[in-house]
Amino acid sequence: MHDFLLAKEIIDKLREIAQEKKISKITRVNLEIGNISMSHDGHPEHLEEINIENLEFGLGGIVKDDPMFRDVKFGIRKTQSESWGITDIEAE
Repeated sequence: MHDFLLAKEIIDKLREIAQEKKISKITRVNLEIGNISMSHDGHPEHLEEINIENLEFGLGGIVKDDPMFRDVKFGIRKTQSESWGITDIEAE
């Protein structure tokens, strides 16, 4: 579940960036993913290790019908940090 919550957070951030920069199509996104600190559903904040395969599945499911992300490729690198970040975006 944490993987899907993070996928939604990433896509929301990408949509925000696209709107700010007037990007109509994102073709590639490079991400760095560490252990993520999350709180949800009344649970206190805690670190979660993110499963990259589940994250990729979640990202793909969220953007599958969105023309802005048609054929987008996600490059995901696991890190030892306690956060995530977008390191590069390629767009048309």
